[in-house]
Amino acid sequence: MKVLVTGGTGYIGSHVCVELIQAGHDVVVIDDFSNSKPEVLDYIKELTGKEVKFYEFNVLDKEKTEKVFQENELDSIIHCAAFKAVGESMKKPIEYYTNNLMSTLVIADLMKKYGVNNIVFSSSATVYGDPEIVPLTENCKLGETTNPYGSTKAMMERILTDVQRAVPTMSVTLLRYFNPIGAHESGLLGEDPKGIPNNLMPYIMKVATRELECLGVFGDDYDTPDGTGVRDYIHVVDLAKGHVLAIEKYATPGVHICNLGTGKGYSVLDIVKAFQQVNGVEIPYVIKERRPGDIATCYADPTRAKEELGWVAEKGIEEMCRDSWNFAKKHMK
Repeated sequence: MKVLVTGGTGYIGSHVCVELIQAGHDVVVIDDFSNSKPEVLDYIKELTGKEVKFYEFNVLDKEKTEKVFQENELDSIIHCAAFKAVGESMKKPIEYYTNNLMSTLVIADLMKKYGVNNIVFSSSATVYGDPEIVPLTENCKLGETTNPYGSTKAMMERILTDVQRAVPTMSVTLLRYFNPIGAHESGLLGEDPKGIPNNLMPYIMKVATRELECLGVFGDDYDTPDGTGVRDYIHVVDLAKGHVLAIEKYATPGVHICNLGTGKGYSVLDIVKAFQQVNGVEIPYVIKERRPGDIATCYADPTRAKEELGWVAEKGIEEMCRDSWNFAKKHMK
């Protein structure tokens, strides 16, 4: 199968590329390196022995994106390209809506035009809003999203769902995943965002490497065991494997929705303590006010992924912390 991965040099996309190639698929990548680095392409080749066919630009450029469809007989799309930080989206809503929605419209239009009928969309548990109950199943109603990032994901889901209704031969898979952390066990691939990180683990790693002084913990007065926010953290390699299974098993026409999570919730301080214990590195932190757009608790019921995809998260919190630090020691200075 020839698969186009948008955002394929990013944190999640790069791991997806590795797992696709190792599963025997051919990979084409579009990325503009807005939140990634060109060296990632070398790391993918080092890990798999194969080069991906690469195009450097933003998917928003429809003319260039159409050339990719013309030059490659694509079978499937994995759409990862998006701005993705909750906190940043509160400050830059226009940029988030423009980039995330327009890129999805471009991809959907070209899929229709060129008869590419299989897409896996990197969605998010943020579409559930502030959940009424946990763990979250795919049947939970979509909530009032609490930040522009989550709103774009909900709208992108709606766009692709409506397109599928108009093009009944199309298979649309909405993978709602929870909080990816960790890195490839080789230490070659991981999360190294440009500038000050917006997500927990990259921030912890920059504190661990002493690039940043201390971690800011946003709120310690949530209704959780230690007052800090509880999330379902999933190892990025487990997540990538879920994408491969989805592109292979959800190929039948229709809209397929699947949570990818571990089913376990860990608080911010649980992650800090685990990182310190596993790696022997102190992570100083300070408690700050709650961050706009955040919620108290969110974790998955992953039953459907197990039953329909045969997918179960295999890596635990210790491996997530160990692999993250292994990547940081090699790349973050």
